Amino acid sequence: MPSLNSNWDKGKNCQITSFEHGNITYLRGEFMKVVILAGGYGTRISEASRFVPKPMIMIGEYPILWHIMKIFSTYGHNEFIICAGYKSNIIKDYFLNYYLINSDLTIDLSQRNAIDIHTTNSENWRVTIVDTGLNTMTGGRIRRVRRYVGNETFLLTYGDGLADVDLHQLVRYHQGHGKIATVTAVKPPGRFGTLMIDGNGQVKSFLEKANETSAWINGGFFVFQPEIFNYLSNDETVLEREPLEQLAAQGELMAFQHHGFWQPMDTMRDHALLENLWQQGKPPWQVWGHSQ
Repeated sequence: MPSLNSNWDKGKNCQITSFEHGNITYLRGEFMKVVILAGGYGTRISEASRFVPKPMIMIGEYPILWHIMKIFSTYGHNEFIICAGYKSNIIKDYFLNYYLINSDLTIDLSQRNAIDIHTTNSENWRVTIVDTGLNTMTGGRIRRVRRYVGNETFLLTYGDGLADVDLHQLVRYHQGHGKIATVTAVKPPGRFGTLMIDGNGQVKSFLEKANETSAWINGGFFVFQPEIFNYLSNDETVLEREPLEQLAAQGELMAFQHHGFWQPMDTMRDHALLENLWQQGKPPWQVWGHSQ
């Protein structure tokens, strides 16, 4: 697990943070804002998303959105912009009450519900929740939060996928190549058996449920320069289509290849898998400690 140390540099007038991760020390002058896409209907997991937005489906005692935020927070990224939409009020209610729920407190009913906070286990997160519309596409949602991102490099991911991506290495890779965008590339777990068939229809080999497929796919966990907003024209813009296709054609999209754990929550079967991993203790995406 990374260890974090921060000091104020008076000469540079900024926070200088060092991370110790293994035998490597990382120095960074500032953290990035994290944009999380959390506004879709979650139709493929409608058994659960009928009642709550997909990012608020629970894994253990916490919604998957919380797990995602904990991953980024472990690496020092504590400012989040949530692109909400479907049932956005549930996300707002969760964070409005989060601090109190995770605190020991006294409520004085005789003093109009005056509250004294004694101790808290709440995270030091800054969370901006933006209603980006019910039917807005992924690129359109990002476009709608431009004013909150500002003119700076930022991180972005989907509100329904977990991974043990090394965010230090991801950011360093992005900073090193100087392009507009970096996508984390993953090889998804194989769900079906594979057959190798010759020209005569004879099966040459049979492999039941390979550990992963051979193709790299979009795994989320992006890093973007602010120039990405030039590729997002309106609410109908789908990030994964024209914007990323144009960036790739222009040589402005790079892939950070992640070989570790990655799992989306697209179906109830996926949810059951993640829930089972959490209940077993120390799931692969838990890069933070157990003291929650």
